[in-house]
Amino acid sequence: MSNNDSFIDEVTEEVRRDRLFRVYKRYGWIGGVLILVVVVGSGVIEWRKSQAESSARGFGDGVIDALDMSSPEERRAALAGLSVSADQARLRDLILASDPTEDKAGALAALDAVIADGKTPAVWRDLAVLRRVAVAGADQPLAERRSALEAIAAPGRPYRALAAEQLAHLLIEEGKADEAIAALNTLAQDQDSSGALRARAAQVVTALGGTPVAAGNAAPAGG
Repeated sequence: MSNNDSFIDEVTEEVRRDRLFRVYKRYGWIGGVLILVVVVGSGVIEWRKSQAESSARGFGDGVIDALDMSSPEERRAALAGLSVSADQARLRDLILASDPTEDKAGALAALDAVIADGKTPAVWRDLAVLRRVAVAGADQPLAERRSALEAIAAPGRPYRALAAEQLAHLLIEEGKADEAIAALNTLAQDQDSSGALRARAAQVVTALGGTPVAAGNAAPAGG
């Protein structure tokens, strides 16, 4: 009985090996293809990374060269002539919008292009909105500026505190000094406010005849 069991086990094992060999012979190429895909994929990723780094260096060098130009016209022409990717184009447009004293209309148009582009990352779009309000100034109706700032002053937005500061300045523009003082004192206690922003808020509150609050106990973000 023991010999029979041993014989059956040997036959069973042989059948298993034979089946495994047939399966490997039929489907073994799949493993080779998978290995090839992994190797080629890694190569493509490294190539793309190298291309991206090269493009970023080229863009950075081009921006530096453009900003070294002697006149605003030359700087804008050099920046506009750069070969850029979609993301780099958005950043270039923000840079183009940084010289509004020389070409306010051009600066506003560049910022509008960034804001209108739905593919622009929110952090850049919010920055463009904040910059546009500052550049437009009184040329843009106060209600429109407030609406734009309120949209980026919501909790969780990257430039919430800066937008809140500008909203307080709109209150000053409207002659609502007491409301502006209250808004700036609240902002001075906000944990999202930088030291520089708190200092500015205290200076404006003092200039308005108010008393700056101590910033020791920061209010929760979004409060």
